[in-house]
Amino acid sequence: MAAKPPAGDPVQDAPEVAAPQHAAAGLPAIGHTLRIAQRQMGVRRTALTLLKVNQKNGFDCPGCAWPEPDKRHKAEFCENGAKAVAEEATLRRVTPEFFAAHPVADLATRSGYWLGQQGRLTHPMYLPEGAASYEPVTWERAFDIIAEELRALADPDEAVFYTSGRTSNEAAFLYQLFAREFGTNNLPDCSNMCHESSGSALTETLGVGKGSVLLDDLHKADLIIVAGQNPGTNHPRMLSALERAKAGGAKIISINPLPEAGLERFKNPQTARGLVGGGTPLTDLFLQIRLGGDQALFRALNRLILEAADTTPGAVDEDFVREHTHGFEEFAAAARAADWDETLRATGLTRAEIDQALRMVLASRRTIVCWAMGLTQHKHSVPTIREVVNFLLLRGNVGRPGAGVCPVRGHSNVQGDRTMGIFERPAPEFLDALEREFGFAPPREHGLDVVRAIRALRDGQAKVFFAMGGNFVAASPDTEVTEAAMRRARLTVHVSTKLNRSHAVTGARALILPTLGRTERDVQGGGEQFVTVEDSMGMVHASRGRLEPASPGLLSEPAIVCRLARRVLGPESRTPWEEFEKDYGTIRDRIAAVIPGFEDFNARVSRPGGFALPHAPRDSRSFPTATGKANFTAAPVEYPTAPEGRLLLQTLRSHDQYNTTIYGLDDRYRGIKNGRRVVLVHPEDARELGLADGSYADLISEWTDGSERRAPGFRVVHYPTARGCAASYYPETNVLVPLDATADTSNTPASKSVVVRLEPGDPA
Repeated sequence: MAAKPPAGDPVQDAPEVAAPQHAAAGLPAIGHTLRIAQRQMGVRRTALTLLKVNQKNGFDCPGCAWPEPDKRHKAEFCENGAKAVAEEATLRRVTPEFFAAHPVADLATRSGYWLGQQGRLTHPMYLPEGAASYEPVTWERAFDIIAEELRALADPDEAVFYTSGRTSNEAAFLYQLFAREFGTNNLPDCSNMCHESSGSALTETLGVGKGSVLLDDLHKADLIIVAGQNPGTNHPRMLSALERAKAGGAKIISINPLPEAGLERFKNPQTARGLVGGGTPLTDLFLQIRLGGDQALFRALNRLILEAADTTPGAVDEDFVREHTHGFEEFAAAARAADWDETLRATGLTRAEIDQALRMVLASRRTIVCWAMGLTQHKHSVPTIREVVNFLLLRGNVGRPGAGVCPVRGHSNVQGDRTMGIFERPAPEFLDALEREFGFAPPREHGLDVVRAIRALRDGQAKVFFAMGGNFVAASPDTEVTEAAMRRARLTVHVSTKLNRSHAVTGARALILPTLGRTERDVQGGGEQFVTVEDSMGMVHASRGRLEPASPGLLSEPAIVCRLARRVLGPESRTPWEEFEKDYGTIRDRIAAVIPGFEDFNARVSRPGGFALPHAPRDSRSFPTATGKANFTAAPVEYPTAPEGRLLLQTLRSHDQYNTTIYGLDDRYRGIKNGRRVVLVHPEDARELGLADGSYADLISEWTDGSERRAPGFRVVHYPTARGCAASYYPETNVLVPLDATADTSNTPASKSVVVRLEPGDPA
């Protein structure tokens, strides 16, 4: 029998299971939101805080990066956004006394859920070499420790500076500036693990690695295709945009291995129809695709569009193709050669379903394709997204109102961090601008992304790991390898608001530096400050916290970077770090001087709602690619397969989760309650494998190099997923994904197409 969890840490492998739901939000979402918020913040603080979320004079939600409309509801937040705010604005505190009572060895036995529930960090904490527990430390001593380790390195590239998507534009710009003045481009970030495949594909084909649509484009679309994405859990406010699009006559195609309640029906809690009526059906056509079959599907649609153009004028936008694209002939030859047997095998769909999708595509003049991790985390993710771009280019659906590419970023400001220069492979033009503005020569050699950083730590080539936010250990693949790599470091440092797993997996020495959250007032020597963020559609706007800080001992992220830079770089640095810490407006002035699109930054961001960054394909149908045009591509069709008796597993979030932050142990829409160690398997697949509903199994991943990895003790749930496919939550299943199992080109962990066998097991 498995050991019981530590006291106070709930069992997570014995859930109650009911039938999945077929509608999202409504009154249950309101009730759940209020219960979570009041439990964390109390009644008065809940009201004061939630009414400022995503408002023009308030703070940006620390959850997802979905944009806000110009006209905003008084409650401009979703259930999961409210959970994120409640976790940050909680009244619970993690003090030095807590660390004295909980040695690191104890913290290492705790679940991520338990750690997150303890509350806000209040003091800088230090784990000396050989010590059992963290102890309080002054900020001055903390910066001295970091400076000692950084200065002792034989090469600046022995340091790794990781960034979470929550970091503001101002903090991200300072952070990359410090790292490059220190001498390294080792700036991995959470984009490496999520939308790096999107950026790689879009930069090559369109010249800009971001989405080409604004929020209003969704309202104008005739057809919206949502592929590999679950908005009801991961970006719930997107459902309001889809509802408005439907009211304007748009059709929606959902492409996913799992049916998702939010895409079936949306009960908008801001409307009477949503609260007491039946809500709005969203999906017009559900294509229940096999994992990793999306490239084959879009290739087949492209073949059918080309064939339709042979007899139907206008099926292909020939003027757009001729004037604005490159590589059409090679692409067209590959598309026309698409094999139907292979297509049906790869997708698990019928020819009739694909023909129905084609009719909807040909009836639409303005089409948008939205996607998320379901497309980006496969070995062949980059060619898959290139095929999506081919699909849109064929009918001129780039640079047209109501049409375009829409990669839906996960974390608030993950896109802004990249814009600010958090990138291990910076463009020469960006480095040139830094050099002109700040008078030092930035390093030119490419740095380490997430996967390469873990390898460098594992192999002793990197010795200091500094994380600006996030939960690196829990977010990364190959859990055992990642944890062993982190423990080889000389020093690990985490700038955090709350406890997480990474604080219990340390180098020889470790620091936890507590920082202000988005919800909190930020007062510096120049008075009250605000920061800025960029949403998933390239809109930049201000964020102003309103709550008193959780502790007088907190520093803002910009202040932490500035003080660290002064301590490490010394008086030789010509960068005005003291000025930057005092007045964030001076940071924005320098951003404006370095990064195109931010001209007159301070004035423009002071306007309510902010401003849109330029996007050449959207704004002028110009394409800053190597060819000067939008590039069609032709690549062999790829898709994952599983041997007899095996399944393809995807990792995913529960509804009570945001990235690695676990808010609760329920996945309401999928019918899971009080547990997370579950594996969702189609009933017929389960019967063929001899797995009864409610039985327990170990998940063993199998890789082409012969290696295997095991995740024990998952309750089998019979579930209507695509045949041959299964699903389970991360980070519990990150252990199954080897460090070297990554997407071609982007190097993103391939967490959505894991070949697994299921062996009978016991609860974990």
